[in-house]
Amino acid sequence: MKPKLSAYVSDHVAKRLAQAASRPGTSKSAIVDAALDRFLNPERDQSGDAALVRRLDRLSRQLDRMDRDHSITAETIALFVRYYLTITPPLPSGDQNAARALGRERFEMFVAQVGKRVASGGRLVADVMDRVSTSNPDLFLRNLEEGAPLGQPTAGDKTNPRATEATGEPPEHPPEGREEVGYV
Repeated sequence: MKPKLSAYVSDHVAKRLAQAASRPGTSKSAIVDAALDRFLNPERDQSGDAALVRRLDRLSRQLDRMDRDHSITAETIALFVRYYLTITPPLPSGDQNAARALGRERFEMFVAQVGKRVASGGRLVADVMDRVSTSNPDLFLRNLEEGAPLGQPTAGDKTNPRATEATGEPPEHPPEGREEVGYV
């Protein structure tokens, strides 16, 4: 025989207890017994806590990946804008209308490509990171003894470092009609 216990609870707890006990197969006594057992013996139910910790760890890793992807995206946009502003010469006023029309057309193509990529579920950042990690796995490593910045080519590297950083491969032939500009 189980011992009888009388306890006073607040109105809102009594309402929630009554609501929970209204489900089939449950009773107020069973709910209170389980709650008190868990409260008084927290070591008994470690599986729920372990599952919660695993889920929090997974969420933390996902947030870290999102933060990394966001940083890569922001840095990519900043470098592109800086590069674009550095090498693009101003247009004469007579050519600006044609350039605007071409710009609008290119922008519409760009928006269509972004929409297509988003609809297909593809992620450019992940694709680029996979390509970089397979073609140049130590691009983001730093040689601390030498104090070399991230991705700095070694002394024996004879390729164009700027082109190699962009694609992971040396260029087939240099772009024509453009001046060679230092790191942007």
